[in-house]
Amino acid sequence: MSRPSPSPNAAPERAPDVLPLVPIHDHGRQRADAVRNRARVLDAAMRVAARHGAGNLTMDAVAAEASVGKGTVFRHFGDRTGLLTALLDRAERALQEGFLSGPPPLGPGAEPRLRLTAFGSAVLRHEQEHLDLYIAAVTDPHRRFTVPAHHVRHTHVAMLVRQLDPCVDAELLAHTLLGFLDTALTNHLLRLRGMDLPRLEAGWADLVTRLCP
Repeated sequence: MSRPSPSPNAAPERAPDVLPLVPIHDHGRQRADAVRNRARVLDAAMRVAARHGAGNLTMDAVAAEASVGKGTVFRHFGDRTGLLTALLDRAERALQEGFLSGPPPLGPGAEPRLRLTAFGSAVLRHEQEHLDLYIAAVTDPHRRFTVPAHHVRHTHVAMLVRQLDPCVDAELLAHTLLGFLDTALTNHLLRLRGMDLPRLEAGWADLVTRLCP
């Protein structure tokens, strides 16, 4: 049976939502030298974290590595937590670019279920590569849900869920899905329960299929 022709007065179909790449922190129009100094300190912090672990990062060590006074580090980042958060932001940007504007199936161009499956695998692998940083930067269990990086992830997953089924509570289901990718949980499963990354990726794919049939 042929489908009826749409009414000439019918509203056009709305194009799929496009989530722009959201800067995690907007530092405003800082002076060029201030921007350079901040980047220099952040580069130094990355080197210190790579050598000694993010959990052992200190403001003194970063200041010495960057050849600046400790006051400069505090002025740019506030405290150690602010510095770790800035490092986390930098690591998160590469992941964001992949799922917001990269090639499919992670980026635009694939159907929503394939994108969701690819998203989970990408997050699992990304966080394992930066595990020390993620654990050191987000110690408050409540804060992990308020950091901008989590908001971007949640918005993206909710958008894909909504595309799969406009009738579900996409906001709540997105939180449920992201719970599977929680850093503390995946670290527990990998380190203490002897699971491996392929098993977690397969579990994520199965969860997406069951919750978003």
